[in-house]
Amino acid sequence: MTASWDQTAGLAKVEFLTRDPYARARALRQAGRKVMGYLCSYTPLEFFTALDLVPHRIMGSVREPVVKADAHLEPIACPYVRSCLDKALRGEFDFLDGVVFPHSCDNVQHLSTIWEYYLKPGFYYFLNVPHMVQASSLDFFSAELETLRRRLSAFAGRPMTDEALAAAVGLHNKSRALLRRLYDLRRQASPPVTGEEVLKIVLATMVLPVSEQIELLEEVLGEVQSRPAAEAEGRPRLMLYGCEIDSPEFVRLIEDAGADVVMDDLCTGTRAFWEEVEETPDPIQGLAVRYLEKLHCPRTYRARTGTHAEDLENRFGYMREYLETFGIRGAVLYVIRYCDTQEFDAPSVRDYLGGLGVPVLHIEDDYTLAGIEGLRTRVQAFVEMIL
Repeated sequence: MTASWDQTAGLAKVEFLTRDPYARARALRQAGRKVMGYLCSYTPLEFFTALDLVPHRIMGSVREPVVKADAHLEPIACPYVRSCLDKALRGEFDFLDGVVFPHSCDNVQHLSTIWEYYLKPGFYYFLNVPHMVQASSLDFFSAELETLRRRLSAFAGRPMTDEALAAAVGLHNKSRALLRRLYDLRRQASPPVTGEEVLKIVLATMVLPVSEQIELLEEVLGEVQSRPAAEAEGRPRLMLYGCEIDSPEFVRLIEDAGADVVMDDLCTGTRAFWEEVEETPDPIQGLAVRYLEKLHCPRTYRARTGTHAEDLENRFGYMREYLETFGIRGAVLYVIRYCDTQEFDAPSVRDYLGGLGVPVLHIEDDYTLAGIEGLRTRVQAFVEMIL
């Protein structure tokens, strides 16, 4: 596997990891590195990098049925979480030396306790992320990060110095900047890179050490920027909003229907990299602010302000820049069934986008490919409506 990886570059590496997202992590572990699994964009990846641990985002599969997880999670639990647990129980994550689970939602909390009890990882930490944004929350989260820092340092067998952590912050900010450059290419009237390709690229970075992320993104940017300019076709420009979309099939379905997916607000998209960590004298402070205050996710409550319209602007105003900068003409709300946090926010998101004149297609899916043809019909009708 290592030879195949070494013989590829750019988009070929992306395809390599699309076919086998575990390949690079397995090879690095075989070479003596420790691999840390994580779930959710609230995991401070800089901690792993500062200790030379390989980050690997745990993902499910829309292609494989859930079999073993049924004995541990009820059928009305999040299908994505059930899929992740099923893969773990089948031994697919046996290359992980440890896991970090942030408290993103109740389903993830249940997953973490089951994972710790049955899989007994070498390192386990449940990161208690506050659900409110206020001064006391920030103080609590900073203390929680310090605890995680000490626990990871003990596991790695060396201290996580401020200097190492500051250097890790700089590297991850560089990776984030390169991803934003990739997204900037989608502002063009005829983007040189498709939404499906972008999703594959983002997912590929989530299973690589940050130094390899940077190398891969620089290669990919060189490739796609050298593509000949295509004639603008006037295809509708769409934004995807939701939680986990970790399979390219859904984005391909939308683009096959005649639209361009040029922006997203997803856990496996912009939420993971859009905001940088401020390089503060105390790195923990910058990390706490970035991961608690700057991430926009329904799992975090923001106090109501003013009228309903003012409250919507306070909660979703960051999307206004997306809509204007990327020329968005429609939005697809993709919510995984039984995802309470996303479902609670969906009506407000529809209100906000509708108030800005953006038509919305709300899809609730069970995180499988079984109903993809039904989704195709709905997406085609939506695209035709906004043409």
